[in-house]
Amino acid sequence: MQSKIQWHQFETVDQITQTVCERILELAKEAIAAHGKFKFVLAGGKTPEKLYRLLAKQDADWSKWFIYHGDERCLPVNHLNRNSVMVANAFLSSVTIPKNQIFDIPTELGVEESAATYRSIVEAAMPFDLVLLGMGDDGHTASLFPSHIHDENALVHSIYNSPKPPAERVTLSAKALSNTQNLFFLIEGKNKREALKKWRAGEDLPVLKVNALKNVVVFFDTAAETD
Repeated sequence: MQSKIQWHQFETVDQITQTVCERILELAKEAIAAHGKFKFVLAGGKTPEKLYRLLAKQDADWSKWFIYHGDERCLPVNHLNRNSVMVANAFLSSVTIPKNQIFDIPTELGVEESAATYRSIVEAAMPFDLVLLGMGDDGHTASLFPSHIHDENALVHSIYNSPKPPAERVTLSAKALSNTQNLFFLIEGKNKREALKKWRAGEDLPVLKVNALKNVVVFFDTAAETD
């Protein structure tokens, strides 16, 4: 079960992105003051993309940021549907985070090789300072889908049968995603209502399996609120 979750409802997605942007910058300052770096795991999706575009306009000590990904699709390296490409276009190309501190999942190498490569990167990086996640309308997060069975002790999973294309993906495990000081979920839209309702009722969904060492915070808009 998750730690006590902080649920924060907003009228609009813009309010969510503004609030989360400010929280991220605060956490980054705290982490850098505490141990000299800010280790941040990014999510894919439309709501995070809006957040990244806002982050790109901010001032921060970018030289101390270290960037990781929660999951990635097995597509060619420059494919527009890759999370890494979206993040680069929306955020990373506009800030001065050193290239050797940006750790993309090399899924162009294939599922097994890229998973093995990223496993060692994740193991060396943990614990993270912040993991950012979304939630699908089926309750999935990253590429952890309902009814999929994984080794609970693994840090990275190879995915061959994603119900959403492409079928092949690489994802951090619930164990790895939970090895973070802070966990933020960004949720918007009425299509998320049913999954959000089930989550709040404690039903067995992938989002429920991810935890944090300190804080689990869910930011959601009015449209996603249950009736």
